Amino acid sequence: MKSVLLDLRKIPLDEVAGLQSTPSLKIRTDDDVEYWKTTQSYLDYGIFLRRLNESVVGYTLPWEPVNRSTSITKILELLDELAHWVDDIPALQTPQRFGNIAFRTWGQRLEERCDNVLQKLLAPDFLAVLPYVKPYLLISFGSFTRMDYGSGHETSFALFLLCLTLVRFFEPEPAEERDLVLSVFLRYLKLCWKLQDTYKLEPAGSHGVWGLDDYCFLPYIFGSGQLRDQTEIPVSAVLQPPLPPTNLYFMSIMRIHDVKYGPFHEHSSQLHSIAAGVPNWGKVNTGLFKMFEAEVLGKRVVVQHIPLGGLLEWENPENKANSIPVQSAVTSQHTIRSHPSVSTPAPWASANNTVGLQHHIPGQTMLPPSLSQHNMPKTAIPSNRQSRGSEAGSHQSGPRIPQ
Repeated sequence: MKSVLLDLRKIPLDEVAGLQSTPSLKIRTDDDVEYWKTTQSYLDYGIFLRRLNESVVGYTLPWEPVNRSTSITKILELLDELAHWVDDIPALQTPQRFGNIAFRTWGQRLEERCDNVLQKLLAPDFLAVLPYVKPYLLISFGSFTRMDYGSGHETSFALFLLCLTLVRFFEPEPAEERDLVLSVFLRYLKLCWKLQDTYKLEPAGSHGVWGLDDYCFLPYIFGSGQLRDQTEIPVSAVLQPPLPPTNLYFMSIMRIHDVKYGPFHEHSSQLHSIAAGVPNWGKVNTGLFKMFEAEVLGKRVVVQHIPLGGLLEWENPENKANSIPVQSAVTSQHTIRSHPSVSTPAPWASANNTVGLQHHIPGQTMLPPSLSQHNMPKTAIPSNRQSRGSEAGSHQSGPRIPQ
């Protein structure tokens, strides 16, 4: 199904110097999270993710573009440089099972050399944006204090790419957006896996068996987007590993098999339920968008560490002259039913099957909602098997699945 996409706005470079402040922490309360959903930056992020998703529909890995922009080449070189640092800074022989303190040394190098690596990336024409993108890159790879990694850090990297696209370091056109997902984001994902494996990073705020994935979310959105319009590979193929590395969804599933013990339906009940009960990839894709907004962008504990301001405006666009209200802009992207300010069912729940996460999504959702309600079967009751990536007892009870 072809979606009608909104254009991503452009911030001219001559306006960057006039920005009032660099990004800083703004989200401290649940009310701040709800306010963020009314801002231009939140709308920008929704448009950006949707455009990235649409750009990869029908495309597989490995990916080699016919023509690659200089900007893509330079950011791939940046990520490769950061990956080489892991080789330079091996894990220390310490008694800790998780969180090797050498990760702090890697993080210290990132902090010390961040200006230099960004200058190489942005020179000569985009150096003015450096202070506005630096905060996002610094927190894209995990917390150097807690020595963990989660979907909030992943979101920071996506916002880093968004900022660079707003100023047109990257061009928001399908070929470049496709390369951002299938080359840049994939390279970032592999770097994060290398960091997690080398320094034994814990998952940040994991929901354990009740979460989609201990560490990430966007690969499942983009991967289901890759598979969305084809019919040869059913959703249930996920239950028949080993899976070929032809899309980000399959790669993420195989990553789970590499780092977790036990039956898949026990340690990854949400992913198992999707594979067993959702009829096609289109419904998986739209359902994951809604789940992402509720379980990642809608959770204060996830987004409170993300700086806002600067290129990602904190001011509500309805308070600015000649601005388009967020709801009107989003509604133009799809023919969307209105969403009242009440607790809404999970992406795959229906009146006849209430199993699933009960998300509270107030008002009009910014990200494109699913076009219909999807059924999800009851999940198996999880065992107490532990992930290799988290200590016993470190998983907090996440959104409960009614039985």
